[in-house]
Amino acid sequence: MLNSWVNKTVLLICASLIIGCDTGPESARGFRLPDGDAATGQVLFVELGCNTCHSISGTEVEPPERTGPVMIPLGGPMARVKTYGELVSSIINPSHKLISNWEEDAVSRDGESLMTVYNETLTVQQLIDLVAFLQAQYAVIIPQYSYYSYKY
Repeated sequence: MLNSWVNKTVLLICASLIIGCDTGPESARGFRLPDGDAATGQVLFVELGCNTCHSISGTEVEPPERTGPVMIPLGGPMARVKTYGELVSSIINPSHKLISNWEEDAVSRDGESLMTVYNETLTVQQLIDLVAFLQAQYAVIIPQYSYYSYKY
C-alpha cells in the first residue's frame, strides 16, 4: 500500500516538472535577444517619453515636460528578480499584466494599459537597448527576517 502511494507521488511530481518545462510552440524557452547598450537605452527612455509616466529609482533621468495620468516607479530594490522576459513583455505588450487593483484612471475604459504601444515604431535594437537600461535599474535584495526562539 505504501509503495503504491510513493509511486503515485513520484509520478505526480514528475508530471508537474514536465508541465512546468513547457517546450511547446507557445514556450519562451530559448528566447533571448542580444545584449544591449544601457546608456543608449537611457537616452531612448527620455526620447520615447517613458519618463512621462515612469520614474526610475535612484537614477537621474531628465524630468518630463508633462506627466501622464499615473506615475509608475521602475527599478530599485526588489525581493524577486525582474526577468528579461518580463521587461520585454512589459514594453511590447503593456496590457499583458496589469495590477488588478489599479484605479480606473490608470487603465483605459476597456481595461487596457494606457501605455503607448510602440510595436510599429520601436526597432529591435531600440528594444534591446531599452531593456538593457531597465534591467540594470533593479537590485535584488534578500528580505530580512526576524527569527524568534521559543523555549519549550
